[in-house]
Amino acid sequence: MNPHHRRIHGGAAVPLVMVDRGRKMRIHAIHGGHGLQGRLNAMGLVPGMEIEVVRNDHGGPLIVEVLGTRLMLGRGMAHKILVC
Repeated sequence: MNPHHRRIHGGAAVPLVMVDRGRKMRIHAIHGGHGLQGRLNAMGLVPGMEIEVVRNDHGGPLIVEVLGTRLMLGRGMAHKILVC
């Protein structure tokens, strides 16, 4: 088993960049300043919100779906979003 899967299944929060395509996760926390938190909030990405990873090629931007809308996130931004 992939060590990243153990952490995800174990309930511990992990950065969004570590989540494989097709997984539904809940945002646990956002580690960033007010600017980043405000930008993510405007997109509906807030703690407690369920999201689905639509694309994660582990090298380019991620695409997530939230409330029926697909959003593209840079890897730096996605690294600051903790999910479980």
